[in-house]
Amino acid sequence: MKLDFDKMGGLVPAIIQDIHTQKVLMLGFMNEEAYQKTVESGKVTFYSRTKQRLWTKGEESGNFLHVESIQADCDNDTLLIQVTPCGPVCHLGTDTCWGDKNEQAVMFLKELQDFIDRRHEEMPEHSYTTSLFKSGVNKMAQKVGEEAVETIIEACNGTDERLIYEGADLLYHLIVLLTAKGYRIEDLAKELKERHSESWKKH
Repeated sequence: MKLDFDKMGGLVPAIIQDIHTQKVLMLGFMNEEAYQKTVESGKVTFYSRTKQRLWTKGEESGNFLHVESIQADCDNDTLLIQVTPCGPVCHLGTDTCWGDKNEQAVMFLKELQDFIDRRHEEMPEHSYTTSLFKSGVNKMAQKVGEEAVETIIEACNGTDERLIYEGADLLYHLIVLLTAKGYRIEDLAKELKERHSESWKKH
């Protein structure tokens, strides 16, 4: 990756984003040495304009930012770094430097999908998910049907707590079935997004 460090006197801004929640956590600056150390160590390292030295985020607090991906923008003078954070990011103790909570519960579905994908690839013993994959598509589809019925029962005659519980079971087993068929939860999201378009017509 060829970065333009000259435009800002040897520095480039680095936007730090949580790969799971998509929340922007902070903004820092890197010189070429900080960038190289970030790439080599897998932990985000900035150039501190105040301390006039390299500064690995978390070197004192232990709240490191573990690098998942690095992208340059179209002008090669700004970085977007996706990370997995270990604890609060801001020095004030908040999750982000804007005081936001680093939470986006719906994004856990992607994390769960990734986990189920790994189960499908590795098929570890003594895993419930593995046992579902081994049972075959027909059994998995039957399980989705059973969970759907249980969700309906709770919606009509049960409690809200049990409705959420059974709905979560339904969603989990649906993701397993999708994975077995070579799809992901994002494929359902894409379909729903297309349906939301004014030009969409029912098949």
